[in-house]
Amino acid sequence: MPEGPEIRRAADNLEAAIQGKPLTSVWFAFPALQPFQAGLIGQHVVRVQTCGKALLTHFSGGLVLYSHNQLYGVWRVVKAGAEPKTTRILRVRLESADKAILLYSASEIAILTAEQVAQHPFLTRIGPDVLDNTLTAADVKQRLLNPRFRRRQLDALLLDQSFLAGLGNYLRVEILWETGLAPHHKPQALSDEQCEALSQALLAIPRLSYQTRGRAQENIHHGALFRFRVFHRTGEPCERCGHLIEKTTRTSRPFYWCPGCQK
Repeated sequence: MPEGPEIRRAADNLEAAIQGKPLTSVWFAFPALQPFQAGLIGQHVVRVQTCGKALLTHFSGGLVLYSHNQLYGVWRVVKAGAEPKTTRILRVRLESADKAILLYSASEIAILTAEQVAQHPFLTRIGPDVLDNTLTAADVKQRLLNPRFRRRQLDALLLDQSFLAGLGNYLRVEILWETGLAPHHKPQALSDEQCEALSQALLAIPRLSYQTRGRAQENIHHGALFRFRVFHRTGEPCERCGHLIEKTTRTSRPFYWCPGCQK
């Protein structure tokens, strides 16, 4: 399942294709949304916002398209008028003069007002997004030590979207390895130094993944690329201590770690 960095890159692609361009055609598969079609024609997409794994497509008239891909939803960018051959079920089509963005197979889709966005049950339940540049390590540390979260084991906490939105399985694995923490650790048992390092990594690793994953070194300027240190590397030596990386299951998800340095 895509995690926060992949969702944000998808949003970037949608914005690049259609942002600021008058919509020439709008189509929704769900009958409850079809009354909005005519009113959206001539408006433009102001921005595509990510909230964890949900997307909020903001229209110039003030309405917002909420969509959550769940397991099977996917957005595609195509030329205007194109109808790709696919077995997926088309749910949304927003088209400008030259490009169209298409949402396939998603089931959680709604048109909301700003007030409804503020009261949406999913959006009010999730924590701050790790890719929100206004979120700081100090904010994250405060959440780690909050009574609501500090007694939770890290393997489960890092998948809980109410703690931080946008984290997923590969990110929790890499964050815990980076900080040398085992999955059963709890925030309340960490030293201040460990808590500080974890707070930094919870932001730095997702942001590095968003900025650089899948890109060549020569195409970036800050010198670091995201790559897996432990995820999907069962049986390979740990880069830090040489111990063989192991795979187990934690919170019903595959978990990769180094027993040698994640004590």
